[in-house]
Amino acid sequence: MKPTVKVFFDEPTFTYTYVVSDSATNRCAIIDSVLNYDQASSKTSTTSADEVIAYIEGAGLGVDWILETHVHADHLSGAQYIKGKLGGRVALGSEIGKVQSFFGGFFAAEAEFATDGRQFDHLFADGEAFSIGNITGEVWHTPGHTPACAAYLLPGICFVGDTIFMPDYGTARCDFPGGDAHSLYRSIRRMLALPEDTIMYMCHDYGTAERTEYQYETTVGAQRKANIHIHDGVTEEAFVAFRSDRDAQLKAPKLLLPSVQFNMRGGCLPPADANGTSYFKIPVRA
Repeated sequence: MKPTVKVFFDEPTFTYTYVVSDSATNRCAIIDSVLNYDQASSKTSTTSADEVIAYIEGAGLGVDWILETHVHADHLSGAQYIKGKLGGRVALGSEIGKVQSFFGGFFAAEAEFATDGRQFDHLFADGEAFSIGNITGEVWHTPGHTPACAAYLLPGICFVGDTIFMPDYGTARCDFPGGDAHSLYRSIRRMLALPEDTIMYMCHDYGTAERTEYQYETTVGAQRKANIHIHDGVTEEAFVAFRSDRDAQLKAPKLLLPSVQFNMRGGCLPPADANGTSYFKIPVRA
């Protein structure tokens, strides 16, 4: 039994959020939610998350899971805000500690900052089963973009996170701390071994010079045939060489510094300072 998938797009961060539901039980999961953030004023707002909440309430759905595919570096997560409104368990892959350990040191996090993932309600092991109502899925660890990436598989569909993009855009970067092009190649080829009619839902789309309409859905078969970076026949060595050269030319995501500090805490601000205000740290020349 395939779930129902409702798609939301946050164009400022090019992020897709999905509400995945079981029509038999009216239970759902939310994948990769967004908390809006204005960098100039350092203010958050909830427009994108409120759209998701309105849909869930209007459809009469209950929330089982609020899922993250990884610690995002391009947007703040709306997970905790949505949990406060609707309930549900915030979860992601169990390798989160590797990300927290590095960035906790990089940002000189407070001494109490835990690097074992306890900020999340559940950490999925590779291959672990989970349920949305009566529908059972499976979590795959998909390292490469980060060491803590995960994909969520449900009957006939796969939410790929930041691993692979639309065929005409390619694959995710691997130059973040703990990223590895060899691992990404193997993670993607694991997913491309799924049946060719499996639908793949993107976490992001940026369009191309030839395609100005954003897209969120493709298939395993289409990726194997036409992905410009990793179609069938591309060797691991060729992919790693290409990915390494390309990553060396990429700029850092615009919201990298605030996003990682927020998302590594499970979607929470750093503890308030003595004046009652929370601060993001901006390393200089790091």
